Amino acid sequence: MEAIRKQATKLREQVAKQQQAVLKQFAGGLGGSETAVNDDTELQQHQKLEKLYFSTRAGKHFQRDIIRGVEGYIVTGSKQVEIGTKLSEDSRKYGAENTCTCGSTLSQAALSYSRARALIEKEHGHLLKALGTQVAEPLRAMVVGAPLEDARQLAQRYDRVRQEVEAQAIEVSRRQAKVRESNGHPDYVAKLEAAETKLEELKSNMAKLGKEAAAAMAAVEAQQQRLTLQRLITMVEAERHYHQRILQILDQLEAEMLSERQRNEDPPRTAAENTMQPPPSYGELNGVFASQSNDGSMDALGYFLGEVVHPYQAESDVELSLSVGDYVVVRKFFKLCGRQQTCSARAAI
Repeated sequence: MEAIRKQATKLREQVAKQQQAVLKQFAGGLGGSETAVNDDTELQQHQKLEKLYFSTRAGKHFQRDIIRGVEGYIVTGSKQVEIGTKLSEDSRKYGAENTCTCGSTLSQAALSYSRARALIEKEHGHLLKALGTQVAEPLRAMVVGAPLEDARQLAQRYDRVRQEVEAQAIEVSRRQAKVRESNGHPDYVAKLEAAETKLEELKSNMAKLGKEAAAAMAAVEAQQQRLTLQRLITMVEAERHYHQRILQILDQLEAEMLSERQRNEDPPRTAAENTMQPPPSYGELNGVFASQSNDGSMDALGYFLGEVVHPYQAESDVELSLSVGDYVVVRKFFKLCGRQQTCSARAAI
């Protein structure tokens, strides 16, 4: 259908050019230059209307494509929301029942996933609603709106009047030829004058309709371009906000699930383990440290770790109470004199 319309438009343009050439030929000595100017102006007006008509039609088709795409996305998205909601509910049930006997890590992860999935589907629903109310409905209102239809009707009326003008111009040319052939016969002259008067009326009406149709079509084209661009921007912003929100939800969910898994794989230490100091090293316990005294003798220190087998109750503030099972570090002090092994020895706790 579209190919037939384009072919008809092309043929009409060719016929119009041929008629213009005929009119210019017959208008030789009767103010032909002014008529040619008027015809060129009218032709430019007609071409402008044709371009506006094609532009608004293409814009209308693009708006319909957007509407169909958004409506299809809403239908598919609604099904996805339904599936996601069911998955969220199933995950919540599993996490709440907690039938596992070896831990609750998976149950906690399932509950976290259920909450996150519910939030995701909620955001998805908001996106679908925004696409329907802020994108599809405004575009549909413009597609079927009165401004576009009124402008197209004006353009169609202009086209019909233009065809009448072309036909009347041919009639005037034919009357002029008969007047020349009859050497100015009064009847032919009267008919010529009537035909010229009708032609002028049609031209005036055509020019008026052409201006009105061009203004209306131009206004519709500007509104169409502006509104369609605005709806596209709204759609992009809605989708961008949706994906940003989903990313935040998924980041938080991943952090919760990884934290739960880490707690399960590496259980926390008890308070006693966290506060207990590491035992002395072997060198610290059994090592011997020596220092040079003023008289040339050597002071040697020896350490060892001992376990208390008998309880002891301190009798003064400088003594230490001991219980069975306690561990104490015992220090041995040796006084080395020359080559002698031991000058004196005493033990201290």
